[in-house]
Amino acid sequence: MPDAVFVGMPRRMVGVNIDGREIEVVEGSTILDACRRLRIDTPTLCQLDNLTPVNVCRVCVVEVDGSRVLVPACSRKVEAGMKIKTDSERVRHSRRLVLELLASSVDMSLCSPEVHGWMADYGAQPSRFGADAATVAQPVKVDNDLYVRDYSRCILCYKCVEACGVDAQNTFAIGVAGRGFDAHISTEFDAPLPDSACVYCGNCIGVCPTGALMFKSEHDMRAAGTWDEGRQAVTETVCPYCGVGCMLELHVQDNTIVKVTSPLDNSVTSGHLCVKGRFGFQFVQRRRG
Repeated sequence: MPDAVFVGMPRRMVGVNIDGREIEVVEGSTILDACRRLRIDTPTLCQLDNLTPVNVCRVCVVEVDGSRVLVPACSRKVEAGMKIKTDSERVRHSRRLVLELLASSVDMSLCSPEVHGWMADYGAQPSRFGADAATVAQPVKVDNDLYVRDYSRCILCYKCVEACGVDAQNTFAIGVAGRGFDAHISTEFDAPLPDSACVYCGNCIGVCPTGALMFKSEHDMRAAGTWDEGRQAVTETVCPYCGVGCMLELHVQDNTIVKVTSPLDNSVTSGHLCVKGRFGFQFVQRRRG
């Protein structure tokens, strides 16, 4: 008779009240999980399902009865009887201010339509800080043939640091250096990227929400005015390089692969790839003379 396999204790359901609506979720779920169950649109910038929450963007904050401060929905676990408000004036004011502060100092023009929708929904007006507001504007770093770093678009969401670290690659080539407004993403001792521990897996690109990290092919096409996502098709296939079976999404424009991603919900990759899977597609486009 085979040995019994312990699959863990059954997890109880926890009842909470969100915006006057009762819901039961599995114990250990976050407030964000519960909000999504109720289809409540909750903005997030630093949260991603395949990364550990780091609570830095603060746009997902909600109001919890009995709590002195607003709490981050992405990491705060639900508790039985918890009463939560996601759209109170206090919550809206906080989210609006965070979005305004970010957009006044960072170029967020390449953020997703969803982010721009939140800016409109919360009435964010970053221009109210004036034309002299401090920014993180700086030259684009182009020091390799695979991807570029435009930190004038960086909101310090920590996603790239998490993906480079324990959540995916375990390379630890980048981290956050400096304090306050001078905080920035940096390699060890601010070494040039080719001299750093970077293995060019590109997982940092895959999680960046603002375009601060970008395929060089996309960067060059945007500079030339030829990048057009409306003309791109996405084809799923399996990476040919090894036997792991990573799922690839090939983004193709004008019969040319312009970048490669992987689905976040894929059971093999969880959205992460190696250097070959993400960047090793040029051979497909090599035409025989």
